Amino acid sequence: MEENEILELYHLQYADLVALSSHQIPSSNDEMQRLASISISIMQSLGRNGPGLLSITGVPAAQTSQTLLPLARKLALLRNDDRKRILKDHNLGSDVPLKDLYRTVSSFAMQMKYDDEFKFGFGDRAVSKEVESGEFKDLGFAFRELGFCMMELGLCLARVCDQQIGGCELEQSLLQSGTAKGRLIHYHSVVDNAAINEAENRKRRSRVSLGENCKSDYGDDGNSKLWQQWHYDYGIFTILTMPMFMLSNESDERECDSPSGHTYLQVFHPEMNRVVMVKAPRGSFIVQVGESADVLSRGRLRATLHSVSRPDKMENLSRETFVIFLQPAWSKTFSLANYPDEHLRLGGQGTELRDEETCSARHELNGLARKIQEIVPPLSSRLRDGMTFVEFAKETTKQYYGGKGLQANR
Repeated sequence: MEENEILELYHLQYADLVALSSHQIPSSNDEMQRLASISISIMQSLGRNGPGLLSITGVPAAQTSQTLLPLARKLALLRNDDRKRILKDHNLGSDVPLKDLYRTVSSFAMQMKYDDEFKFGFGDRAVSKEVESGEFKDLGFAFRELGFCMMELGLCLARVCDQQIGGCELEQSLLQSGTAKGRLIHYHSVVDNAAINEAENRKRRSRVSLGENCKSDYGDDGNSKLWQQWHYDYGIFTILTMPMFMLSNESDERECDSPSGHTYLQVFHPEMNRVVMVKAPRGSFIVQVGESADVLSRGRLRATLHSVSRPDKMENLSRETFVIFLQPAWSKTFSLANYPDEHLRLGGQGTELRDEETCSARHELNGLARKIQEIVPPLSSRLRDGMTFVEFAKETTKQYYGGKGLQANR
């Protein structure tokens, strides 16, 4: 995966996003034409022929990520009881089994709310005296501050897309929902899992070979090449910080640059007909299209098929990121009346080869397409006309991760 082509995302300036979504009349014809050109570029990036994602630069709250992201690894490596207490103090939870010693991801989540007037509430910053004086004292506040800023980015972008598509269904769907899920995510290094296992072994006073533990988690079955398997997000937009990479050993940890210069987020680019590695400017935010936006836009936007790859031969490298998932209200009803049948059948994968593709590329792409079909349930199997978002979300989760789900044991 290290040799995949690099995709440099379209860079949308925050000031331009605000101008486009403000409904204010531009100061001149030149400015009007400039903003109109930017709107077209946004739709080209998020639409059917684009990758389904873009980056936003110049966001004022970007520096908050430097406070929040390092806490992801610290939380992941805590003892379960200590972590549970800290998460409770900051009104956080988790949606992954944190007692699993061989997990590749630790996720710390919060439901965030805003009202129909586009106002965001930061809530009570008060925490216990013990938390106030510790390294996690700013955890909850930084989580909310960065999260609400990212929610605003998604709402502004939804408004801009609606202007190009016609109507206001994307923005109204988000406002009617009034909620989003924030996740602070730590992608484990091999060293992290070794440390977690060693601590658990000491606790149990039993002897387990450290080498065996690592082998059990990172075998040669192919899954070791990915931190996160191929999937679509099923909401409207997913907003991500640029990832932070950490190098660690038994006594120290430090931030480092990406070993390859990209984010290790990889997407299947439908226009290029291949997997590409995503690259974006430092300090930017990445916006990714979900399946709900694909359907609500009647196919004008394209859901992003993506995974997170693991760098080769760097067992002490971890990846930290913060993500906001914007979704419709649970009661939102989907209509497929104007949604293209071919998109529904393909599930947005777009894995059809062009005639000019070489035999080698055809073989490689067909192999990837088969793999994706094995682990990613097509949209047509999860979404029916008249289904509500909560029904769609449950069916999607079931088919991915349920008892007989395609990724249940991966």
